[in-house]
Amino acid sequence: QVQLVESGGGLAQAGDSLTLSCAASGRSFRSFTLGWFRQAPGKEREFVATISGGASFMHYADTVKGRFTISRDNAKDMVYLQMNSLKPEDTAVYYCAAVLKYGVPSVNEVNYWGQGTQVTVSS
Repeated sequence: QVQLVESGGGLAQAGDSLTLSCAASGRSFRSFTLGWFRQAPGKEREFVATISGGASFMHYADTVKGRFTISRDNAKDMVYLQMNSLKPEDTAVYYCAAVLKYGVPSVNEVNYWGQGTQVTVSS
């Protein structure tokens, strides 16, 4: 079992930056691919970014590429999402995810979810 707890969401203006954090506890942290997903009101949950266990592989959704950066600290069991140049369309609940498979996970492949943190970006 893995528990994931996100923090760092909040209100921002377009062009601002926010950093989301996710603290993990439970099973071996390094064995999991970690990811961030988001869900806007009335929309399906969508992939944002992923990072492999050893941080050698990272992948981003086209909508955030060049603006968001995912990172992890295996010594602290933490994963982060640095979000720069925020846009109103980034408004969503952001979820931390842990996945046992290597590569880019789909929503259905996520093994563990955090409870989510709200990010709201005003224009």
